[in-house]
Amino acid sequence: MASHGLAYDGCNFFRQRLVLSTLSGKRVKIKNIRSKDDNPGLRDFEASLIRLLDKVTNGSRIEINQTGTVLFYQPGLLFGGSVEHDCNLQRSVGYYLEALLMLAPFMKTSLKATLRGVTNDPTDPTVDMLKSTALPLMKKFGIDGEGFDLKVVKRGMAPGGGGEVVFTCPVRRTIRPVQLTDPAKIKRIRGVAYSVRVSPQMANRIVESARGVLNQFIPDIYIYTDHMKGANSGKSPGFGLTLVAETLNGSFLSAEMSSMPQGQGDPMLPEDLGRNCAKLLLEEVHRGGCVDSSNQSLALLLMTLGQQDVSKVLLGPLSPYTIEFLRHIRDFFQLMFKIEVQKPSEDERKGGDKVLMTCVGVGYSNINKTIK
Repeated sequence: MASHGLAYDGCNFFRQRLVLSTLSGKRVKIKNIRSKDDNPGLRDFEASLIRLLDKVTNGSRIEINQTGTVLFYQPGLLFGGSVEHDCNLQRSVGYYLEALLMLAPFMKTSLKATLRGVTNDPTDPTVDMLKSTALPLMKKFGIDGEGFDLKVVKRGMAPGGGGEVVFTCPVRRTIRPVQLTDPAKIKRIRGVAYSVRVSPQMANRIVESARGVLNQFIPDIYIYTDHMKGANSGKSPGFGLTLVAETLNGSFLSAEMSSMPQGQGDPMLPEDLGRNCAKLLLEEVHRGGCVDSSNQSLALLLMTLGQQDVSKVLLGPLSPYTIEFLRHIRDFFQLMFKIEVQKPSEDERKGGDKVLMTCVGVGYSNINKTIK
């Protein structure tokens, strides 16, 4: 590698690269961003992410060429504080929030971010899912306290948006290593069925069909219905369901589905949505592990940044996104994980293959945090 940091090609995993660059302080150059496309260069939602990173950091240098196909990013110090950002409507708030979750504990002052836009859409993790799985996961790594919260003030469905969430996170000097090797059995299932700008009965129909599937396995199921009205309901109609299974050891596995945005694709009956979402949750439980597939990269990042001690986490099969994330961790932090595949025997009924990830943290310490 030359002294100009890391060089990448193409628009894939754009967010991972910027987040890891910001944390490691290594500059990054990405070229050929959709250079062969009819509409070349950065998309609006990526530009919006860059603007958000610019807001939470101090002294970042960002250079983009005229066509938007080459990006040079030199990270500044993570500053934090109070930030407001209007997210691009092409992606949901979850896309931006996932990046913020990774950066928030390492700010100089504790972060209070108000993000506006689409809170629930079919492609990105919704705000409800991050609230019910990513936050408890971060608490295991010692990131908690009264200021650690994610509030959904207004819901906004795609394509119109109009939602608003407030994310607050305290700063930490160091991250504690974890040993999450035994997920244990599922003890209860919780969920939220939400509907905006449609009949409130929709949510009840979703709940009924989801329970129809899940009641065969476990009695302790409670799905809240959340029907926001008036100004809090955003600009577009829609409904959806987020389900979370909690294990005896306090791991959370989740699945979710949202209705298709108005005017796109075939409309879906709430009954089908509830049933399919319940099946997705069962699929996630089958994959198993202590962290569900959507939060694998967050867990691995926090393990990497832990103190110089061994962390172990048992995951289900690694998603392609996670595999690429591991490669990026190797690039930015020179850290390799030890990966052991565990095949549960047929009679154990423990679901799919598991992967035990072990690493020694790089001893990352928050240099931005002010010493009082």
